[in-house]
Amino acid sequence: MEPPVTGQVAIVTGAGQGMGRDIALRLASDGMDVVIADLQRDLAERVANEVRALGRRTLALGVDVAKADDRQYLIDTTLAQLGRLDALVNNAAIQRVSLPLDVTEDHWDAVMDVNAKAVYFCCLQALRHMVSQHSGRIVNMASMAGKAASTPYHPIYNISKAAVIAMTKTFALALATEGVRINAVCPGVIETPMQDVVDREFARVTGKQPVEIRAERVGRIPMSKIGPPEDVAAVVSFLIGPDSCYMTGQALDVTGGMITY
Repeated sequence: MEPPVTGQVAIVTGAGQGMGRDIALRLASDGMDVVIADLQRDLAERVANEVRALGRRTLALGVDVAKADDRQYLIDTTLAQLGRLDALVNNAAIQRVSLPLDVTEDHWDAVMDVNAKAVYFCCLQALRHMVSQHSGRIVNMASMAGKAASTPYHPIYNISKAAVIAMTKTFALALATEGVRINAVCPGVIETPMQDVVDREFARVTGKQPVEIRAERVGRIPMSKIGPPEDVAAVVSFLIGPDSCYMTGQALDVTGGMITY
């Protein structure tokens, strides 16, 4: 059994709002000190204040995970100011709505740089430290889109999240004897600011109203409701905590029944 997480340090990327915020606050409630990394530092600072209110240490860092220097700064600053690194949650992601035949190389690069390349190299930089201390946990936020391309309107997002699942399993196999566990979470339709943006983009591309898009999404969910981000945060908490100490290389679905295999 792994030790309790109290007093350990976690980094959460894309933690300024949405699922990232809820994950950060859940880990702080679990007793962890949390680094809030976000492209928008003002949002990161707002969440950091919520973490402080829970009695935990925190840092608010403005970070573009698509940039190698920013990724190194994130790891180095965490170790320098909080003294340790026990867990990493790769949550930062972007989405662009288009059909496959309309994708440009700039579109491909923008999505893949954040959703896949940055996840891989954030893992790599964190793992160098975790392997040296023979302990650590990484949770990569994938998506049900990485398992089942349920719509053709975000092709590169689908591809990027499939890559996240594949790299999670690959890292897990490579490091299974190094005291480090790497898992993924695959959310479905979750109530977040990003989902609102995507619904508006779908409405623009399809000519429908956002309320129609939302109703169609709910109609495809067996549980007939959009998931709260707190439910995703609870699964991340489980994967970082000691109760999942015999789990690595898994991609857990939080989809209201949309993925059943």
